[in-house]
Amino acid sequence: MSARHRLYLRVGDYVIHRRYEEWGTGKVVEEMTSTLDGGTCLARVDFEDGQQRTFDNNLDSQSCCYFFGVRLHQNPLLDPDGDPDFAVASHQPEKQHSRRTRRPAKRLSRD
Repeated sequence: MSARHRLYLRVGDYVIHRRYEEWGTGKVVEEMTSTLDGGTCLARVDFEDGQQRTFDNNLDSQSCCYFFGVRLHQNPLLDPDGDPDFAVASHQPEKQHSRRTRRPAKRLSRD
């Protein structure tokens, strides 16, 4: 019998944790998947804070790291239409100004 798991993370992926920003960006360095039915499926991640953390990596499990806040880290410069979970609160999309509503600046006289 071999178990089929829906894996969330792969070796080489970069991740962040939504609730623990102080951990920094992490890199998935190891993936362990059981071949037994009901076996575990884990991903080991090295974070910038120097700690290595292990997470459940099976999307079919209620304890999958995705449901606890681990998200794939996407560089907004490389993927501007990426996951909205990574939107920074201070970063707002620029408003599109219509040329019809834009008025030229008025000049003030010095008289």
